[in-house]
Amino acid sequence: MRTALITGAYRGIGFEVAKQLAARDWRVLLSARKRTAGEKAAKAIGGNTTFVEMDVTDPQSIAAAVRLVDSLDVLVNNAAIIPEGDEDVLQVTGDAVLQAFTTNALGAWRVAQAFYPLLAKSKAPRIINVSSGAGQLGDSGTWAPAYSISKTALNGVTAQLAAALRDKNVAVNSVCPGWVRTEMGGPDALRSVEEGADTIIWLATEAPQELTGKFLRDRKEIPW
Repeated sequence: MRTALITGAYRGIGFEVAKQLAARDWRVLLSARKRTAGEKAAKAIGGNTTFVEMDVTDPQSIAAAVRLVDSLDVLVNNAAIIPEGDEDVLQVTGDAVLQAFTTNALGAWRVAQAFYPLLAKSKAPRIINVSSGAGQLGDSGTWAPAYSISKTALNGVTAQLAAALRDKNVAVNSVCPGWVRTEMGGPDALRSVEEGADTIIWLATEAPQELTGKFLRDRKEIPW
């Protein structure tokens, strides 16, 4: 039985990915920093779904989570925030920028570092970083600058990890799920959570192991 750890998975895209993998008889480790919400989400999915408490901004919390896991095949770095006041690049505060980077980029980096020894034991280890088209440098806009630039940084983390782990057979990719109807995306978003989760599920289960170091949307490579 293959095992996946999904961060920030008590709602939205993360929850959908957890649900779909559990339906495929995967062992799912549903991670969140909110214990009550995480336990409720894991119970709602059922099957081989277990809640793992982890705050990706806290190295001690990450280390504690690692001690609870005995094997891992796929890591989905999904946890992300849009900080309060993230509206204007000329006015957003340094604290808001730091919050976005600490969760969205550094959090994924730290989790990948911490769980790599477990991934290295898998026959087909994969790291999937949930990024955003808002982080694309070639199509940069003005929306949520701290969030957007933190996703640019996350793509940099993906590229670095992919280069470092290519010879170790670890596939590392970024995914843009699109504008999805979640609490973060809002009710007017164009995509369902099922559509947003599709490429993540594909990378976890069916994509070629040699596919690595890419930024993907709808199972196709897109520019960084």
